[in-house]
Amino acid sequence: MFIRIWRPAMPSVPRLGSSSWWRLSLALFALLVGICAPLSAQNAPNSDPTYQALRNVALGSESVEVNDLYLRRDAATFHLRSGTICFAAAVQGKVTGALFVGDGSLALAVPPSEVDILKLLTKESEFNENFSQMVLRFTDSTYDEIKKTAKPGAGNCDAGTWKDSQRTTRDTLKNNLEIRILEDILANQPGGLFVAFVRGKRYSDKELFTIDPRQSGDQVQFVTYGETKAGLWASFRLSGEHQRGTVGIPVSIEHQQLDTTLEGNGNLTGKASTTFRCKLDGVRVVPFDLFPSLRVRGVTAEGQQLSFIQENKDRDAQFAVILPKTLMQGESFTLTTEYSGKEAVRNEGNGNFFPVSRENWFPNNPQAEFAEYVSYDMTFRIPKAMRIAATGALVSENGEGGQDVTVWKSETPQTIAGFNFGKFKVEEAKLTNPDFFVQSFANEEPPNWVQSLREAASGDILPGVAPRGPGLALGTMNTTLLNKKALAEGEFAVRIYNDYFGPSLFKHLQITQQTACNFGQSWPGLVWIPICYYFDTTVRHELGMDYGDRGYWKVVTPHEVAHQWWGHTVGFNSYRDQWMSEGFADMSASLYLMFTDKSHQQFLTFWNDERSLLLERNAEGFRAIDAGPLTLGYRTSNSRTGFDVTRRLIYPKGAYVLHMLRMMMFDGATGDQQFKEMMRDFVKTYSGSAATTENFKAMVEKHMTRDMDLDGTRTMDWFFNEYVYGTQLPSYQADFSFGAETDQGVLLNLKLTQSNVDGHFAMLVPIYLETADGNIVRLGRAKMAGNSSIEVHQPIPLKGLKAKPRRVFVNYNDDVLASPN
Repeated sequence: MFIRIWRPAMPSVPRLGSSSWWRLSLALFALLVGICAPLSAQNAPNSDPTYQALRNVALGSESVEVNDLYLRRDAATFHLRSGTICFAAAVQGKVTGALFVGDGSLALAVPPSEVDILKLLTKESEFNENFSQMVLRFTDSTYDEIKKTAKPGAGNCDAGTWKDSQRTTRDTLKNNLEIRILEDILANQPGGLFVAFVRGKRYSDKELFTIDPRQSGDQVQFVTYGETKAGLWASFRLSGEHQRGTVGIPVSIEHQQLDTTLEGNGNLTGKASTTFRCKLDGVRVVPFDLFPSLRVRGVTAEGQQLSFIQENKDRDAQFAVILPKTLMQGESFTLTTEYSGKEAVRNEGNGNFFPVSRENWFPNNPQAEFAEYVSYDMTFRIPKAMRIAATGALVSENGEGGQDVTVWKSETPQTIAGFNFGKFKVEEAKLTNPDFFVQSFANEEPPNWVQSLREAASGDILPGVAPRGPGLALGTMNTTLLNKKALAEGEFAVRIYNDYFGPSLFKHLQITQQTACNFGQSWPGLVWIPICYYFDTTVRHELGMDYGDRGYWKVVTPHEVAHQWWGHTVGFNSYRDQWMSEGFADMSASLYLMFTDKSHQQFLTFWNDERSLLLERNAEGFRAIDAGPLTLGYRTSNSRTGFDVTRRLIYPKGAYVLHMLRMMMFDGATGDQQFKEMMRDFVKTYSGSAATTENFKAMVEKHMTRDMDLDGTRTMDWFFNEYVYGTQLPSYQADFSFGAETDQGVLLNLKLTQSNVDGHFAMLVPIYLETADGNIVRLGRAKMAGNSSIEVHQPIPLKGLKAKPRRVFVNYNDDVLASPN
């Protein structure tokens, strides 16, 4: 699979992060060259002869003429009306590519879940592309299929088009296609890979259709990768009748033993012993995800040097290991990789270090995507006078020469491993209910960029240039002063979430300052908080950081702490389920505001901000809520809708989904008890595993109240179809009046209207009263269906109200995601 979901190190706009900040990327990271120790020729990178043959494969002498040929590959039908096909030279007796020149077309008949997004991108009801050139790469039956019906040809094909496809994968997509083909050639199993580079005439001249059975999640994709038209247009699982080869990822990692040295200049040297288990038959090539600048020095297993692949730093530099034998399903294997390089960690000055690489500073599973739980044993060697925070429990700490050496062990299998280190000041607290140890790390001195900012503000940095105005009141910008605040927020968040969701997998939490200002992130037991959070409000105001921040600084810490439950205790199965991680963390942050602000105003403002993120139009004119359902995740971002759409969708709408369920379950007598029981059950059931959207839906149905059964099916289909799998947004209008007071109270006359939805849309709509003294009281819930109105004429007892109510509210607590009145 060529289009992967990746997480950039520093997103360009401030927003809540975590296992956050994923975006759709059309290029994999390029590896940067490090200094490598000499290797023998046979164990040098890329020396395997079969790999070299694939890397240098060119068009051969064999060609055929085709007329009215159909190649059907799952949802795609390639109609080659007329033309010439020239085949690539065989490697190990297998032809793995071809070039078509002539008159052809591509039709896509995607599953129903993909129709809307494809229509949005094509602006047409059907997908039909015409082309005159197409390059194919394959390990399936394509060669034999073409040969059956075609006639021998004269071989008149332009080799330049073939070479262009190689440059595309290596220089544009930066993906080593030859590694993937090598997997199938050495597997001694039928291959199922099919890749088509299409020079389209209607939609884009840079189109890519792929089928890769050895992928997690979706195995079929269609993407465009042009500069002005880029995006993942369709992505879905192989249909049963078209499955080729064995479907699924090749291996799962079970254990990592990591020995890592971090130097003052940012250089990282590592040794990783990785134990994995085969999930398929015929595994001979194992790809890994390793940060671009870390160069592999050697790979061994049982004392034997293994062949490995790692291409030039500026091209498709993925790392893969060729095993000494073919492994079958269920077999385990351990190999050791040694690597080193800079830029995975950046020295920011004054004892501040920025871990640029968060998930691939060691050889990791490129297809894990936080759905794989692995045990870790880690040793870190850092310069003296520095402190390190890491995932797992601290086992030991001592000095060796000029280094501090710490040993860490995961308390339980975890989704990822990470660290932060620097010259830190530490605050800590031991909780008893729950049993939890919380630490907060702030850097003793500011990084270079903060120091430069202070100098610029004082007018000292640019001789001969007059300072702007009276200067900025930035003070010392000392971040240790707010270290206790971060600790207190982390403590309180842990208590709230433990009450609402039950215990997490972890018994400790390290909240650490990072030098990046515009995002936070959360790993198991380890949180990175942006340095600007640690600035006082005056400094942030002077720097303009409180303009349009939508309360970000108030919730960044509780949001990241919430990922200890959402993303790490309960993982997400694929990008289609990631809305639960990000959305649930956002909703959790709203609970934190509810308990810390007695006025309730910050809580209401939070939900208004969430709704605004969904409904505001971006530079491309799109509202996030219209771009696609939650389960499209990061695929909603593309060159047409804008690349900021996903950030504006899965966080706030995912939060609203959970918030709406909470409000539907809320009871005047028992409060949130029903909701708590559901969430605790969900966490307990899926603790230490990756949950799907359907898993969560089933849990909601297990705990749903009688009122929530709107359609009488005892399911929550109606709600999930509307808000998780759909894009509708209702509007509500409440017209009311109060009649004269009688012995029974005051008569409420209410007409409630639901609009802008289809006939199947149903909702429980809450109705609130504002009393004479300004209190808000929930009157009840109305069941609404389609575009309709209901009328209520009900006496309201004045006993306890003292006077006639002021007005009627619908949706006072943002109980339902709807258009603002």
